[in-house]
Amino acid sequence: MTADKVRLPSASSSADVDAFLADLARAPAARTGGRGRLIFALDATASRQPTWDRACRIQGEMFDATATLGGLEVRLLFYRGFAECKASRWLQSAAELHKTMRAVSCIGGETQIERVLSHAIAETKTHKVNAMVFVGDAMEENVDRLCQLAGELGLLGTPVFVFHEGGDAAAGEAFRQIAKLSRGAYLRFDLASADRLKELLAAIAVYAAGGYRALADYGARTGGDIRLLTAQLQD
Repeated sequence: MTADKVRLPSASSSADVDAFLADLARAPAARTGGRGRLIFALDATASRQPTWDRACRIQGEMFDATATLGGLEVRLLFYRGFAECKASRWLQSAAELHKTMRAVSCIGGETQIERVLSHAIAETKTHKVNAMVFVGDAMEENVDRLCQLAGELGLLGTPVFVFHEGGDAAAGEAFRQIAKLSRGAYLRFDLASADRLKELLAAIAVYAAGGYRALADYGARTGGDIRLLTAQLQD
């Protein structure tokens, strides 16, 4: 993927966000004995540099939203270049995550989503991971293999919430399947919808840290798109 291939769609519609929130409400119930654990996985190939810079600025909302729930641990996982796929240690503050992300520059290369999903499976088998967020714009791998891994994550109770940048149809179909099979949710976004992305990332973090009840309480306090979840939530 190169920078001249980036394609930005119009901002996600209200119906798209409603569908995403409905899927979030149906995700496996998250329960933790302390901090929630969330893998924040990103495509760091060249076409995603503008969104990577934006993500560095908005990710702090995830930690802020979970402060009263025991907190959040986030592992940054990214791929780029020639077969480079790296994971950070578990981070416990927005400052730590921001510093780690700012040290990463996007480099051209092929997607490595299989390695991302495999890492999530191995990690949650060792110590429960409550959710994974994946942000990407392309898919250049075997779809059947990705679906198999997504299904395994679904059985393990680790939903994948996919944010799809751009208009690549093949990627979109694969991402929808990954979200569905893992019992997560899928949403397209662009740079113009960064504020909405910030709200939804915070909602996913609250879900990872405290489950449905915490998410319902959060929606009641914050309003906006998250408020639409209230009527759909289950204990």
